[in-house]
Amino acid sequence: MANRTQIVCLHEGKKGRSIDPVFINALIKAINPSWLRSSKGSNLMRPVDCGGRKELIEKMPSQLRACLNAGADTTLVVWADVDEDKENCDQLKDEFWKAAQAAGISEGDFSLVIFAFAKDRLENWIQFLNTGDTDESVEGPRIKHNREVADAAKALAKRCVNQTQDPPLPPSLLWSCANWRKLVVRMKRD
Repeated sequence: MANRTQIVCLHEGKKGRSIDPVFINALIKAINPSWLRSSKGSNLMRPVDCGGRKELIEKMPSQLRACLNAGADTTLVVWADVDEDKENCDQLKDEFWKAAQAAGISEGDFSLVIFAFAKDRLENWIQFLNTGDTDESVEGPRIKHNREVADAAKALAKRCVNQTQDPPLPPSLLWSCANWRKLVVRMKRD
């Protein structure tokens, strides 16, 4: 891991075939967390393609160890889809916890991971950010253009920064934002 990396983002999908890294990069850049060092051209945030959810769950413990070993304020953020086999974000987080326990990760170290889970897919969040409404019980419409993805991420960042409440966030986005706020609080303490 490069010594300047501060946020490692594991996500589903393969490079060039997933909108996740576009959304993640645009969101982090637009939020511009105060604890990130300002440095042009640096690799402060590194997305890690993981294919499907199974591979993502398997990679999480070793990536967490790498972040912990890097020290400083290197943070692992895990982006995943809550598919129809899970009722909610907490059930999926439990799958990650089981994998972490099996790999010998302590509860304290696991609590440092930030989870961002979209139900049914990230496209549902984009649909909400573009229209103000989405039905998380069905897959959102596929996105074909990265500009639409980046614009939605910037809209989410603007909501976060301005603490906009209306329209209310869909449940998985609300859950994920609460996890991000835990990171913000932790970084202000350190």
